[in-house]
Amino acid sequence: MESVIQEKGSLSIHTENIFPIIKKFLYSDHEIFLRELVSNAVDASQKIKKLASYGEFDGELGELKVQVKLDKEAKTITVSDNGVGMTAEEIKKYINQIAFSGATEFVEKYKDKGDNGNIIGNFGLGFYSAYMVAKNVEIITKSFRPGSEAVRWVCDGSTEFELSGTEKEGRGTDIILHIAEDSEEFLDSFRLKGILEKYGKFLPVAIEFEDKVINNTTPIWTKNPSDLTDEEYIAFYKELHPFAEDPLFWIHLNVDYPFNLTGVLYFPKLKNDFQGQKEKIQLYSRQVFITDEVKDIVPDFLQLLHGVIDSPDIPLNVSRSYLQADGNVKKINGYITRKVGDKLAEIFKNDRPGFEAKFDDIGMFIKYGIISDDKFYEKAKDFCLVKNVEGKYFTFEEYKDKVKENQTDKNDNQVWLYTTDEKKQDAFIISAQKRGYDVLNLSSMIDAHFINAMEQKLEKINIKRVDAETLDKLVEKDLKLESVLSTEETEALKSVFEEVRSDKSAQIQIEAMPVDELPVVITFPEFMRRMMDMQATSGQQSMFGNMPLMYTVSVNANNPVITKILKTEDKAHQRALAKQVFDLAMLSQGMLTGKDLTQFIQRSVSII
Repeated sequence: MESVIQEKGSLSIHTENIFPIIKKFLYSDHEIFLRELVSNAVDASQKIKKLASYGEFDGELGELKVQVKLDKEAKTITVSDNGVGMTAEEIKKYINQIAFSGATEFVEKYKDKGDNGNIIGNFGLGFYSAYMVAKNVEIITKSFRPGSEAVRWVCDGSTEFELSGTEKEGRGTDIILHIAEDSEEFLDSFRLKGILEKYGKFLPVAIEFEDKVINNTTPIWTKNPSDLTDEEYIAFYKELHPFAEDPLFWIHLNVDYPFNLTGVLYFPKLKNDFQGQKEKIQLYSRQVFITDEVKDIVPDFLQLLHGVIDSPDIPLNVSRSYLQADGNVKKINGYITRKVGDKLAEIFKNDRPGFEAKFDDIGMFIKYGIISDDKFYEKAKDFCLVKNVEGKYFTFEEYKDKVKENQTDKNDNQVWLYTTDEKKQDAFIISAQKRGYDVLNLSSMIDAHFINAMEQKLEKINIKRVDAETLDKLVEKDLKLESVLSTEETEALKSVFEEVRSDKSAQIQIEAMPVDELPVVITFPEFMRRMMDMQATSGQQSMFGNMPLMYTVSVNANNPVITKILKTEDKAHQRALAKQVFDLAMLSQGMLTGKDLTQFIQRSVSII
C-alpha cells in the first residue's frame, strides 16, 4: 500500500538557521549529543511502560531497551528504542515546530549568553544536539497507537526537511546520525562506550552497545534503605571508586518534599590532600549523569564526601552543564548539611567508642564544617572532639571541665595548650605535664584554621601552642617565681648570651623559671606560629616574605647550669658554655644549621 504521507516543508523557527546557534552557543561539549539522544530514548521507553500500567496500551511490552549501533563504513551512529514512537502529526508537533514560542526571541535572548536559561527540558532541544556532530539526521519511527503508519523524517541541518511514509516492523524510534567530517572522532567504539558509561551508567532502561548492556538500571539510591545490606552499599562504593579503601560509613538521602532528592553520600578515609579528594560527588537527574561540579548543591566542607545525588528539581542551564542558583538549590544544600549533622550526632550518641575510632578521619569534615558553616557548628559543637597527647578524646564541654582548675589564668580565661608535632615539641610537652597541664594534639592540616575558629566561638578560651612562650607566660597566674640572681648578675648574664648569639635579632631575656626547666628555651610568638601553620597547609607563600623570624631566647635564671656559666671566670670558657646551651635550644627547634651546627658538634666532642 502506498503511503499517504509525503511532505516537504520548512521548520517553523522564524530564523534562517537555528542549528549553528545550537552548535555554537548551547553546548560547549559535543559528546553530550549521545547523552541527549539516549535520554530521549529512555523517556520513550518509560512512557510506554507507564501507558501500559494506566491501561492505555494493552499490547506486548517486550524487553524495553535502548540500542546504540556504530557503523564505521557508513559513518553512522544509530540510537534505537522500542518505546512509544511518533506519528506524523507528533513529528510535526515535536520536531518541526521546535516547540518554543518564537525562535527569533530565543536566539536574541540566548546567543550571547550560551550558558543561561532553563529551556532544554521545556523546549525539546535535546534532539537537536545531534547536529553538533551530524551533517544529516534521519528519524524512522512508528507509534504504539493501533493502525499507525511508520514515518521517516530527514533534515540536513538547514531549515528544509522531508517527511514520508516508510516501513518499520515494531513500535519505537531509530535516530540515525550521518556523522560530519569534523566529528569523526565519534566513529570510534571505545570513545562511544566511554561516553555511554559516563552519562548512562545508571539509566533506568537497559542501554545496549556492541551486544552488551553497559548500565546498572537499579542503582542503590533508587532502593529502600531498609532493603539494603552494608555489603551492597560498599559494593556500590567500589563501583564508583574501584581502587578506594572501604568508606567509614554512609548516609542514604531520600526526600520528596519540598523537593525531590535521592542519593547516597559516603565518608571516605581522608588523606591530607583536600583538592585531590574533591569532585567525587556525582550529580544525576533521573539517573542521567549531569556533572561532578556540585559546589552549589553541596556545602564546601562536604565536597570531600563521595557518592551520588539525584534530583529532577535542580535547575540546569540549557546545556545541562551548570547549575543555576535558585531557592531549591539552597534548600537542598541546607537539607544535606542537616542530614550529615544528624547522622554524625546519631553515631556519636549510639556508639561513642566507634565514633572516636573514626575521628581522625571524620574530624576533618567536622572541623571544616565548623570553620565554614555556623548552622553546622550549632549541631557539631556537641560531638566535635579534641584529642590530647595521651590519646584521650573530649567534647568541648568535657575538656573545659578537665582543665578548668589548673589552666585558668589570672584573667579567668582558660588556656588550652596544643602541639602540632609531638616529637619536635616533646621537651615543651614534658615541661607542661610537669606543671599538671594537659596538652592537645592539633596536628592535622586543618587544625591551624580550626584553632582560630574555636577561639572566636568558645568564650573565655585562649588556645596557645605549647612552645609559643615559657610556661609562666602561657598560663599567667598571680604567683611569680623569684630569681636567684641579683640585678647586676642578670645584666651580666644577658650580655654573655647577647655576645654568643649568631642571630643578632634574637631577643634575649632572663627569666625566673623552675629549677628543673631547661637552661635555655626558644619560643615564637603565637600569632607568628599560627600564621606559619596556616600558610603551610594552604600552600601559599609566606606573608612574611624574607623577613627574619621573630623569636625569643629565654634564659632560665634558676637553672644550675646557668649559675655555673655566670660564675665561670675564664671568659673564653664562659662564652663556650653559653654558646653550647644556646645551640642546644636552637637544635631542639630545628634551627641549628651550617657552620653553627658543625661547630656545635665539634664543641660537643671536645667536651666529651
